Amino acid sequence: MNLSIKKQGLLIVISGPSGAGKGTICKALIEKEKDLKLSISATTRQPRAGEVDGKNYFFKSEEEFKRMIEEDAFLEWAKVYDHYYGTPKEFVLKNLEEGNDVVLEIDIQGALKVKEKFPEGVFIFILPPSMEELRNRIKKRGTESEEEIIKRFKSAYEELNYVSKYNYVVINDDVDRAVEKIRAIIIAEKCRVDRNKDLYLKIREESV
Repeated sequence: MNLSIKKQGLLIVISGPSGAGKGTICKALIEKEKDLKLSISATTRQPRAGEVDGKNYFFKSEEEFKRMIEEDAFLEWAKVYDHYYGTPKEFVLKNLEEGNDVVLEIDIQGALKVKEKFPEGVFIFILPPSMEELRNRIKKRGTESEEEIIKRFKSAYEELNYVSKYNYVVINDDVDRAVEKIRAIIIAEKCRVDRNKDLYLKIREESV
């Protein structure tokens, strides 16, 4: 009996406040799950030390970014901390249609916009173990002024209110442990009845 049915890929949205460790978790997740496709966001902010254009982000001028908005080239976009961020649409849609699972690492504003268009996606909120630890992580990056750190910390505190909009919450007290929880979530989501309707209908039809 051949039960192979091509299914649309899973859209996995990993989000949370600045400093929660979203980027670190996504990097470790991709290393363990080679088949996952990580969507690269576009941004108008300046690259941080070690960041590479086309690998970490697509770094755009504000003029270039606004042109892409006019061309409807983004799945979502938002202005965060005086900079624009957006998810290029073509990469995500193409991979989902081909049956590939796609991971989006985006801010909370962007995640909620994606949820409006893709409610069937898997939305995971990353929490720091404490607000004190969150502040320490932001400071350790050494990329923001004290004023920017305070601004980000206040914003992160307010963003915790959005956790109820997500399907899952994962506390990032240990990266490896957080990644294993996300891998378990992905497995569980792929086993949901509503994602396998075509498969069990085919089994029933072939058994008649």
